[in-house]
Amino acid sequence: MNENEIARLQAKTVEQRFMNVLQDEFHQAPRVAEAILHEAQHCLLENEEMLRPGQMRVILADRRAGHGRKLKQTATVEAVWTVDAGAEDDEVLLQHGREALRRLRIQRLLTEAVEQGGAASQEDLARVLSVSVRTIKRDWAALEKQGVYLPSRGNLRGIGRGQTHKALIVGRWLAGETYDQVARQTHHSVSSVQRYVQAFVRVMQLQERGLGWAEIALLLQVSQPLVAEYLAIYQQHNTPFARQRLAEQLQRLGQRVVGKKKRVA
Repeated sequence: MNENEIARLQAKTVEQRFMNVLQDEFHQAPRVAEAILHEAQHCLLENEEMLRPGQMRVILADRRAGHGRKLKQTATVEAVWTVDAGAEDDEVLLQHGREALRRLRIQRLLTEAVEQGGAASQEDLARVLSVSVRTIKRDWAALEKQGVYLPSRGNLRGIGRGQTHKALIVGRWLAGETYDQVARQTHHSVSSVQRYVQAFVRVMQLQERGLGWAEIALLLQVSQPLVAEYLAIYQQHNTPFARQRLAEQLQRLGQRVVGKKKRVA
């Protein structure tokens, strides 16, 4: 993907369309149009982003904030948490039970916190999931025993020293497990496993085209830590079998893109 292709993708946004209307129909200069856009976002959209069913806003400690300070002196961020993912959560509940669903949600909420610049504590999780801290601690111990890295307020660390559930799932897939097998072993839904693998494949596709972490994260609307983690997990599973499996997915992805272009034409 060259610079022109990236620029075209970035131009296909609601913000750019709004600026085009201001410039083309209201004859505003580009800088004036940009200023109007920023003012409109501030007045009309600030803190009014639409939440999907099952989501809620939470205030969390900034992931960069140090320890040892009182809570009121700690920098915070606002994050959106997907407490209930709808059909995906229903599938996990049906297949694996309530305890597995709660542990899945713990992993999802922690990951969403980090991706939005925050760091959640066990107390944050207990409050949102309406359980005791003791229950969270018990789930925590069980997940860590399975090898899942839980990026919390107390143990955030750099990529490479632990793997989140998304990386573990991709690693299992690279090692040869099917979507159904991964879902069964990790107590996730099949659809979420597919989504994580597809996101990983797209990351690898853009990385092969020479894009950096920041560019990949921007284009795919994911966090840079997740991009780095996906690249790291591939290096750990860089076997002939894994390379072949990835190549097949990249080929399918390319075919889908070509098909879309033909239908548009």
